[in-house]
Amino acid sequence: MTLNGWIQIALFCVVVIALVKPLGWYMARVFSGERTFLSPVLRPVEAGLYKLAGTSDREDQHWLTYVGAMLLFNLAGFVVLYLLQRFQASLPYNPIGMSNVPPQLAFNTAASFVTNTNWQNYGGESTMSYLVQMAGLAVQNFVSAATGIALAIALIRGFARHSARGIGNFWVDLTRATLYLLLPISILFTLFLVWQGIPQTLGSYIEATTLEGARQTIAAGPMASQIAIKMLGTNGGGFMNANAAHPFENPTALSNMIQMISIFAIGAALTNVFGRMVGDQRQGWAIFSAMGVLFLAGVIVCYWAEASGNPLVHALGIDGGNMEGKEVRFGISMSALFAVITTAASCGAVNAMHDSFTALGGMIPLINMELGEIIVGGVGAGFYGILLFVIIAIFIAGLMVGRTPEYLGKKIEAKEVKMALLALLVLPLGMLGFTAIAVVMPLSVASIANPGPHGFSEILYAYTSAAANNGSAFGGLTGNTDWYNITLGITMLMGRFLMIVPAIAIAGSLAAKKTVPSSAGTLPTHGGLFVGLLVGAIVIVGGLTFFPALAVGPIVEHFAIASGQTFGAGG
Repeated sequence: MTLNGWIQIALFCVVVIALVKPLGWYMARVFSGERTFLSPVLRPVEAGLYKLAGTSDREDQHWLTYVGAMLLFNLAGFVVLYLLQRFQASLPYNPIGMSNVPPQLAFNTAASFVTNTNWQNYGGESTMSYLVQMAGLAVQNFVSAATGIALAIALIRGFARHSARGIGNFWVDLTRATLYLLLPISILFTLFLVWQGIPQTLGSYIEATTLEGARQTIAAGPMASQIAIKMLGTNGGGFMNANAAHPFENPTALSNMIQMISIFAIGAALTNVFGRMVGDQRQGWAIFSAMGVLFLAGVIVCYWAEASGNPLVHALGIDGGNMEGKEVRFGISMSALFAVITTAASCGAVNAMHDSFTALGGMIPLINMELGEIIVGGVGAGFYGILLFVIIAIFIAGLMVGRTPEYLGKKIEAKEVKMALLALLVLPLGMLGFTAIAVVMPLSVASIANPGPHGFSEILYAYTSAAANNGSAFGGLTGNTDWYNITLGITMLMGRFLMIVPAIAIAGSLAAKKTVPSSAGTLPTHGGLFVGLLVGAIVIVGGLTFFPALAVGPIVEHFAIASGQTFGAGG
């Protein structure tokens, strides 16, 4: 570990913290329907969209109506994206004549982008036409991110409102998230990325002649615009197969830093939105602090593991950290930081190959996802995920003192606790259930590149990434098979929608409740005690659920390497 590395990590943290309050203020005004500096330009557009959709910003929806609208919208997006892939050979903006995407891969990709996972069992530059990239993948990057933000706002309203029947209007929240937040920032971000050297063109791929006289095809296309929303919307799906490790997607140290900041910006600011909408910003800062504790712990362990390197390599007389699978222009510190950020935020973009990390370094991204990616998390999704843990933590505190738990003046009763537990159980069902099946099937085991515990980790990582809607991968797994395309697609849909429905049911239940005044027995939820309780609940639930799987994967691999053991073919 180096001083320069820690300075860069500290700079990232300072900038993110500085953005929380102003961006939270802006978002709170947007979703409350208040005037912003963009209103003179965007308000007529917003009103026109409502008129076309047959709705109004004055229409309030019951939670069942809200979640039904969300499901129908996402179903339509899934069908459109699937058809675009299946017929891309006959559609325009296909300058190099890419063929139709096979049905199983098209299903996996449609499920992936609709759920904000952006798992890619294909090479973007060799599989998807410009039209599919723009009208299919980039559009879903916007609306899947906007869906997550809308759902977080709906759950916040559940805590903020009292004796209310509705939790907002899905179409209004979706429109405002896209129009006032994602689009303006993405336009500015795209211009910045073009300045940094990322291509943005509809021209054909470039044919070049190497110094040896060979012909080389250099992929180009409308990259900058897709990179901007892939990072800002915590989508992660790259235009290029190498993702943010490719110099066309992430050319400089500055672009790398700004991309990392953009991944965290909206998710972190939602904590401030929460505080503002419930009338006590301290509540938002308490949740942000819990996120920060878990994030810094992950960064420290991952950076230390990668800087320490591989003891088997050190035994050969080669000192230094683990640079395998990393770009020299980013180095160990920024590669480790990027890995922790992208898995804490369910983004899935990568600037280094996680499969090449040390055992403990690669374990941290796994843990981030297994905890539900509530450490900032995906835009919106991470925040409603951590609010589920807040309910569990409050319930545990209530059991300790023998009284009905309450949070922000709302009684947390059996219905809310059951719904929270139901939502939280979806992730281990997808992650561990499908992993257990895959590791005993010769068909799926044949896709791993490494034997022994690392091969197990590759399968575990795949289903963990899918269920957590992350999209990053241990690169050693060949995922483009019928088995993985179908089962990973199902896992992604489970991880997104089976978690959303109970979360929004909680919002509806809480919004209908009256607010009760605080008493001497009310647990303060804005101080260090509550932050510790929340962190403890997250770690204990995650540890009890996933420690056995981690023990036979990265943990046993770490001790095996420390003892000098290697795993050859068939080992």
